Amino acid sequence: MKDSVAEEHLYLGFSHQYGDSIFPLHTSISLFLLSYCDCKLFKIFLVPTGEDVDDQFVTKNLLGDIEVHLISRCQLPVVVQSCCLPAVVVKDGKFCRAGLSVVLRHIIQKTYEADPSKKDVLELLGFKKTCLKACAEVSQWTRLCEISIPLAVEGFLTASPEHCQTIPPDILQLERKLGEPVRVHNDDKIRRQKLQQQKAGAKTAVPVLGKEGTEEGKAVEMHQHPLPSLELSIAFSKLLVQEVSDAVNREAPHIRRMKTSDLPLLDHVFAEGLYFTLADLVLLPCIHQFLVSSKKQGKNLVNLPLIASWYQRVQEVPGVKKAAGKCKMELLQLPELMSAPQEQLQGFFSVPDELEEENEDSHFIGGPRPTMTKLMVNGIEAKFSPHPCPSWTIDWTNLPSAVSPGEGKMSRDRALRKQQQLNNLVAAVTKLAKPGDVIVDFCSGGGHVGIVLAHMMPSCQVVLIENKELSLIRAKDRSDELGLNNIWFIQANLDYFNGTFNIGVALHACGVATDMVIDHCIKARAAFVISPCCYGFIQNTVKFKYPQSHQFKEVLSYKEHMILCRFADQTAVQLPPERRLIEYNNYNE
Repeated sequence: MKDSVAEEHLYLGFSHQYGDSIFPLHTSISLFLLSYCDCKLFKIFLVPTGEDVDDQFVTKNLLGDIEVHLISRCQLPVVVQSCCLPAVVVKDGKFCRAGLSVVLRHIIQKTYEADPSKKDVLELLGFKKTCLKACAEVSQWTRLCEISIPLAVEGFLTASPEHCQTIPPDILQLERKLGEPVRVHNDDKIRRQKLQQQKAGAKTAVPVLGKEGTEEGKAVEMHQHPLPSLELSIAFSKLLVQEVSDAVNREAPHIRRMKTSDLPLLDHVFAEGLYFTLADLVLLPCIHQFLVSSKKQGKNLVNLPLIASWYQRVQEVPGVKKAAGKCKMELLQLPELMSAPQEQLQGFFSVPDELEEENEDSHFIGGPRPTMTKLMVNGIEAKFSPHPCPSWTIDWTNLPSAVSPGEGKMSRDRALRKQQQLNNLVAAVTKLAKPGDVIVDFCSGGGHVGIVLAHMMPSCQVVLIENKELSLIRAKDRSDELGLNNIWFIQANLDYFNGTFNIGVALHACGVATDMVIDHCIKARAAFVISPCCYGFIQNTVKFKYPQSHQFKEVLSYKEHMILCRFADQTAVQLPPERRLIEYNNYNE
């Protein structure tokens, strides 16, 4: 274990106890991960939503061997008061990580950094370390795990008996996800191995996990029986840090020649596919509470055979039962897999996908030109106003080098373009800002905007919000070099920032993110200065449906709007002169 690890404070919400869990469920999930990782790197604080909380009761009855401290919300560091919990803050109080997925991923990374022998902990982040990395606004899977299912279970547990007769749609969506074919990076190879196994029908020794009698909790029994599936063999071998045997790896020549389309699909073993990941640890406390409540109410849950199988299988993973014991979670055994009449299943898996694109008119014909013509016929044309500060520019030569975008690890040409962009954006912010204002740089990246603003406006508080950790760390390093004291760094999706502010700024917030920033600023009644980009990434999301404006809705379909968005992303210099004007007008809409 490495010494001298900087202490970080972890703040978790606490509203009430339900059975063997702490609510909100995000807190139970966070504590469960800490127990699974055996992580003692954080000083943990519970932040009650009410005042009637017994310190002794919380500590002794809910948290096992995890030491916690209670703290009121007004005692939180100021930067945390602007964020949704859970949140982690480093000791100097300037760098905050907020939101469930960001905090959990940080716990995993810190655990591994402190003890590199814990490779199984790092494996929780999945292939290319991307598990639950995409924000919930653009990733249906992250939203389901991080937001939808915890909220659905909390609602199910607190609903009156007459309102909790049916299974929540989000639970049904998870059941449906577990029934979808699995795709992995070496998909083709594994599917050929599966076909060979099916054709051979051979018996083989399969590792069976779950006996946690050894000190490490990783005892394994080998049973000789027909292999239940290649997927299980691969998943269990991964958990045991073993390789699948050569006999499984070698395919017969006729199988190697077979078309990919003719190969069998892979089945789920765990939530994201074949491998045990952070998603399983997020879902387990939620599904556990749902099953416990359903069992108490005497409900039959045949409608969820895949969730029931997953719930049993996760318990067999080394370390899960031990972590559950630490958190006082009494995991259920479901040997009968819950039987019920077949008619109860009807309609359960027809839940519409809320992000599915709307049906389009089969008579639709056109591209960017006819779509632009359609707008002009309806009196919708781009209008341009003069630059509000035409002569304003930043004197880069007299600024410290760390203020320049070139310090953010980019090429000279790109740094020059970035300086030109900042000349315009900072001019507009300077015109709006007054001493004492809070300025939020949304989707801040490496801090090109926020650092310039903080340096040039020392009387204002600047907040950088960015989902990508490495970008924000680079910004923090540049800020430290400049000795800035009026700047905070928040690694989070912008929805997890709920602080008050006066001006919102976003330079090149990609696609839907621009609309998210504008919406956030409007709700906060804040001014905003925004330069969008990446229109090709725009798509319908949970919060936003396109077209947005009333004028566009009356004239354009979703498909026509998407055509304009994608066309606006083309590089104008590669187009004929007459088409450059079309793109220019569209880009400025």
